[in-house]
Amino acid sequence: MIVGTAGHIDHGKTTLTRALTGVHTDRLKEEQARGISIELGYAYLPLADGTVLGVIDVPGHEKFIRTMASGVTGIDFALLVVAADDGIMPQTHEHLAILQLLGVTRGAVALTKIDRADSARVAQVEAEIEALLAGTPLVGSPIFPTAASRDNDAGVAALLAHLTQVSRSLPQRDERRLFRLGVDRVFTLSGQGTIVTGTALAGMARVGDTLQLAPGGASARVRSIHAQNRAAETGMAGQRLALNLAGIDRERIERGNWIVAPELAQCSERIDVELTLLPDAGVQLKAWSPLHVHLGAAHQLARAVMLDGETLSPGQTGRVQLVFDAPMHGVPGDRFVVRNAQATQTVGGGMVLDPFGPARKRRSPARLAWLDALAAFVAQGDYAALLAQSPLGLRESLLVRLSLLPANAIALPADTRRIALRGGDALLLAPAAQAALEERVLAALAVFHARAPDEAGPELWRLKRIVDAEMEDALWSHLVEGLLARGELQARGASLHLPTHSVELTPQEQTVAEPLLAALLQGRFEPAWTRDLARDFGLAEDETRKLLRKLAKAGQISQVVHDLFYHQAALAELAQLVRELAQGAEEGGGLPAGSGAVGAATFRDASGLGRKRAIQVLEFFDRVGYTRRVGNGHLLRPQALWSYSAALPNS
Repeated sequence: MIVGTAGHIDHGKTTLTRALTGVHTDRLKEEQARGISIELGYAYLPLADGTVLGVIDVPGHEKFIRTMASGVTGIDFALLVVAADDGIMPQTHEHLAILQLLGVTRGAVALTKIDRADSARVAQVEAEIEALLAGTPLVGSPIFPTAASRDNDAGVAALLAHLTQVSRSLPQRDERRLFRLGVDRVFTLSGQGTIVTGTALAGMARVGDTLQLAPGGASARVRSIHAQNRAAETGMAGQRLALNLAGIDRERIERGNWIVAPELAQCSERIDVELTLLPDAGVQLKAWSPLHVHLGAAHQLARAVMLDGETLSPGQTGRVQLVFDAPMHGVPGDRFVVRNAQATQTVGGGMVLDPFGPARKRRSPARLAWLDALAAFVAQGDYAALLAQSPLGLRESLLVRLSLLPANAIALPADTRRIALRGGDALLLAPAAQAALEERVLAALAVFHARAPDEAGPELWRLKRIVDAEMEDALWSHLVEGLLARGELQARGASLHLPTHSVELTPQEQTVAEPLLAALLQGRFEPAWTRDLARDFGLAEDETRKLLRKLAKAGQISQVVHDLFYHQAALAELAQLVRELAQGAEEGGGLPAGSGAVGAATFRDASGLGRKRAIQVLEFFDRVGYTRRVGNGHLLRPQALWSYSAALPNS
């Protein structure tokens, strides 16, 4: 268990820590000379059951509130220290407010220096403390009168017995969660290298693990671990850890950084939060109000953007986007404290909702509904709420960052759709969201057919842009494949259409079209140009061109370049050839090696076309969305499809 002290300057926090643990935590010369704590102090006491009690001694001076806030982040138990002679003082109020804002709910009060006050004064201060705690999460916390400067003080002994009892009753932490440690000290040791210390807020680290610096992204290997001041092979949430890191210089790390599992290393300059202003904040927030934000051991200046209403007044709670000048690390549920623009007063605090806030549409109804779902997720672990507010699916990697759980430990609803993405990620989709998207696809096609009855239908990726351009390509392909498999959608070449839609030719057009189609099919990869077809069949060139374009709209042929039309059977064969070449490129052939991109020269040689015609065909495939240009190659789109029902005749 980790205990954090809190209280006004010179109320005896350091003396009490020494009485409890035998460790004097003022290690700096300036601290010893001035008799006050400036930096965080750490002390450890082995208990009879083999566990270790850790105590973080925080400074009480108003100038060191930043240090105090970083020290009590992640503690299990708060020890509020009030001197009997002084009683409740300004930093008593401020430290208690910080504990409340950081969500600390377990604690006790040490009423120190009772040897400097008479019994009436002690009773008076006890009553004042009880009144102070009323209405806070620490209401009813036990008060231990102490005289820590005395040897074998009964009050100190009673307090230690209470801390020991509480440490045995703490709930178990979820060891499956991914590792996070907030850095509050960094230094080097001769012969060992870079050492970081901090409180582990989640997960477990082992010797040999590779972790990352956030922000920054630099990787480091854990060479050795000290947990609760003891050498260990593992360090886990709820412990004070010292990590000896290999592969990273001390100069790259500073207080406020995080050492995290690689999955959690992404940071953002925009964090959406739920923010509460204290009743005595003395400040009203409006657009772009400056605030000093303390999250973990990090301290940054941020600008506040209101998400609910235009202002936030003292005593109110609202959703706010904090915009930082540099990336900040956080996860949903993280607690933080804010101070005014001058950093002279704690004015509020709150909880992180979304650590990846958007720059645009941050106040849209959909965005606010997502924040509601995140709040429900933090409170209840409700994954269904997140999926319900993800109409285009939720990336599994994002859910890992939001939940701090590896993908295989996330308990999703049993009917969740999982769509594989490139790079090992996946898209998670609720069945209701998939059904709604499928309805949008069919509705968009119906509108398209009504507006363009003479066209077979839009190409695959053109239809995607009509339905939702921001949709993941893999999700789009998943939807289309499902609709095709169930017969709710049909494909002809690169075009998609509803089963009830067809483009009708007049009997006269059909009579003229049949020999033209046969000629294009016979021409295979080298079909005749429009002018040559008109000459061969004794037709007017303009009328031939109009009919060929109508056949192209009907999906029976496609115009590769102006006045050059290919039969769908030939294009289907060329499309299959591109697919085979792309698969070969992924295995090391093609251009560039291993990328899946098909080069013009490779396609020319495989198809027997001339270089110019090969380029024209590849550019056509780019245009209709079957491939996309990447440098000098053409990359097959994920789940690209090309449909043609009739087989080519033998050639």
